[in-house]
Amino acid sequence: MTSQRRLLLNMNLIGAGAHTGAWRWPGNDPSAFASIESYVTAARHSERGLLDAVFLADTPALRDGIAHHPQLQGFDPVVIATAVTAVTQRIGVIVTASTTLSEPYDLARRIQSVDVASGGRVGWNVVVTGTPAAAANFGHLAFPDKSGRYARAEEFVDVVLALWRSWHPDAVIADVAGGTYADPALIRAIDHRGRHFEVAGPLTLPPSPQGHPVIVQAGGSPQGRALAARTADVIFSSATTVTHGRAFAADVRALAAEHRRDPRSVAILPGLITVLGGTEQEARQRADDLHELSDPADTLRRLAFGLAVDVADLRLDEPVPAGAFRADLADLAPSEGNYQALLALARQGLPVREVLRRAGTGGHRVFVGTGEQVAQDIAQWHAAGAADGFNLMPDVLSDGVPALIDEVLPHLRAAGLVRHGYDTSTLRGHYALPEPEFG
Repeated sequence: MTSQRRLLLNMNLIGAGAHTGAWRWPGNDPSAFASIESYVTAARHSERGLLDAVFLADTPALRDGIAHHPQLQGFDPVVIATAVTAVTQRIGVIVTASTTLSEPYDLARRIQSVDVASGGRVGWNVVVTGTPAAAANFGHLAFPDKSGRYARAEEFVDVVLALWRSWHPDAVIADVAGGTYADPALIRAIDHRGRHFEVAGPLTLPPSPQGHPVIVQAGGSPQGRALAARTADVIFSSATTVTHGRAFAADVRALAAEHRRDPRSVAILPGLITVLGGTEQEARQRADDLHELSDPADTLRRLAFGLAVDVADLRLDEPVPAGAFRADLADLAPSEGNYQALLALARQGLPVREVLRRAGTGGHRVFVGTGEQVAQDIAQWHAAGAADGFNLMPDVLSDGVPALIDEVLPHLRAAGLVRHGYDTSTLRGHYALPEPEFG
């Protein structure tokens, strides 16, 4: 199935870039995370490359180590999405928002507002926040455990979907001569009464041309996979090998089938951090230069968080001590998918320095090479059924985004794997997803 789907590609816009040294890279804006123009420029390059969407993560708390490293994200993603969709025509925008820290009606209305304003180009990345610092900013001092957070998330997504479907597409009649604007019977309150939420509805806007925003999810834990399989159109993964990617895809699609969903309609997109050069040697030199610009204490702290270990246990030239690994993942703070990816590398006995080179600090795979080599790698994963596409994560935003567009996409286009021009105008259309159902 995977090899038959056109390759799907997003550009992940992370502050100054996915590499921890990106903010110090020559020519890059050290405060790119606080510059709307930086996101807009990257989105325009991505649309020039005919990508499906740009992806916007979220970090609703001040990061540790701000003295030596800027925020990865600062703006509310909905604000960035509004700016990006205002100056682009076709490319989609996926915004991250937490079910742990938000309220369903407010989130549903904000995201649908940008979806309608953009003509149906928005997706929602559903996240279940496990960071106490973020929870404290929203008054959640009694932070629920993982099972409690996912129980809330299950109901939250159901409420948002019900709100997005509260206006039938045929509700607006707009009969100026007859004086009838809408059919009230096709605009329905949802009157939700559940364990976590009581929401009357309906929303205040009719649906966009794509029906409602695309649902994206990235949970790697059993609870996350269950939520994704039941509700998500697109699933991000942290797969670092073809074998891992195939297994993840098979598992999620089997779960989707249990919910009577067509497993072929679920798209799997692993993250891929790219470090490009005109030659392989140039790419490796670029990677070395970026590592030199990284703050060792900061990278170790982030890796320690990703592995859920004490930073004092990590030494750059030594493996992660086997005794530091957690046996109980019941209340793991970092993403379990990223945790498992980092754990697989750490258990190979690699020095911490090499773990950082191969998977950064967050668990996503790092590819260092030429544009042609990156394209070949992407094509191999796609053909093997390990990915329907990728969430591309350039090392440095300012020059890494145009490099991906100019040095990787031509090879994929020549291989017939990506489009030669937009033939749809909505994000759901770009992903070739089925139309949503309205009652």
